[in-house]
Order: sequence, then C-alpha cells, then structure tokens
Amino acid sequence: MKRIAIGVGENENIIQACHIFKEKHPDTDIKLIYNDADLVKAVLDKNIDGVVRGSLPASNIMKELKERYPNLSRATYVNDKEFEFLLTPVGIDEGTTVEEKFKMAMNCVDFLKKVGKTPKIAVLAEGREDDFGRGKEVSNSIKESRKLTKLIQENCDAEVKNYYILIEKAINEKSNVIIAPNGRVGNIIFRSLVLLNSWPSYGAVTFGIDRTYIDTSRDQSIEGYVRSLILANDLAEDE
Repeated sequence: MKRIAIGVGENENIIQACHIFKEKHPDTDIKLIYNDADLVKAVLDKNIDGVVRGSLPASNIMKELKERYPNLSRATYVNDKEFEFLLTPVGIDEGTTVEEKFKMAMNCVDFLKKVGKTPKIAVLAEGREDDFGRGKEVSNSIKESRKLTKLIQENCDAEVKNYYILIEKAINEKSNVIIAPNGRVGNIIFRSLVLLNSWPSYGAVTFGIDRTYIDTSRDQSIEGYVRSLILANDLAEDE
C-alpha cells in the first residue's frame, strides 16, 4: 500500500479532500500532518511515497527543504481538456535571475518528457516587445526574456518562443511550459487563473529533489486538494 502524507492547516478543505480521495483510491494510505517540522520529516521519510503541503504555510517548509536540496524549484501544473501547462516560477522569492529561470525551464522540459509530453516553452516579460524604453523595470524584463529565450534555444531541443507580455497568446497556442518574468508575477498569474477563475491546478511539482513533493496553496478548494493528492499518487507510482 502506498502512503501519501498531507499537511493540515487552517483550511479544512483538506479533510474533505482526503475523504473524497480515499473513496476513489482506497488502496492508498493517507497520513495527516499538522506542523511544518513533521511535514519536512515526511518528505525525507523513505516509507512515505509522496507528500502534499496542503494548507500548511510554505516559508518554513521550503527553507528547510532548500537547506537539504539547494536547487529546489517549483512549477504549478494546470491541466484541463482545453489546455495543459506548467507555470514557473511561482514562489515570490524565486526566478530572480535568468540562470535560475533557465534551470526551471529545463526542469519542466525534463518532467514533461518523463511523462511522455512534447515540451513547448513560452517565455514571458513585463511588456510587449515594442514597450522597450517605457521604464527601467520593463526594459530590464524584456532584455532578460530575450536572453532567456536565446539560452534555451542554444541548450535545448524543445520549441521555445518569447511571447513577452502576451500570456493569452502563449496559452492559446498550446504552450505547455510558461516561464513568468519572476516569482511574484508567476504567483499573481497562478492566483488569477486558479484561485480566482477556477482553472484546475494539480499543485506545484517540485524539482531538484529525489522525493515526490507537491506544493499547494493554503487557499485551495476541495477539488484542488483532491487533484494534488491524485498527482502525488500518480507520480509515486512512476518512481
């Protein structure tokens, strides 16, 4: 029997999600975790096949995990009949350099190939291509997006295109890896699409770690937590 651990914080949607998941997956054992330290222990526990953060706060957990796995990064997995993509960076302190975003993009490419998908990468910036010069931050973001696109093209055989600020075009053209300008922007995109507009997220896949760990929002719905449990369970089967 597989064992999946999940963190229980103030959002009690977790409890209902676990009941729904167990009805569909009775052969998977669910372990409830009620504090940060125990959740980190669960991630490192070889007897637990997968861990979902649930509704526990992220900051302390990610800090502890990054001390053990310094190359840790996350990508939110959104999947519906009409669209499917990984969105990264999504942590507010992540994706601060071109090099860091490049590594995240490569992690996404490797993950999609592992699950039998063909990567199609969209790089985003904080303005259109012709917005260059409209402020230092906008210009720097556009320059970084160009540098990142070129870096991916030179080091990866996956299709990549710089969409600048046109995220709607990137999604409509079926890009399945979306690289936000930085983690703050990525977090806002996630909240706008998933928490406000109810796009189906399975949580964030965590890279740079030899364990199955799905990061989730503290504000997720019951259905969202069920999807995260399903993803952790499916990835645990593939290990």
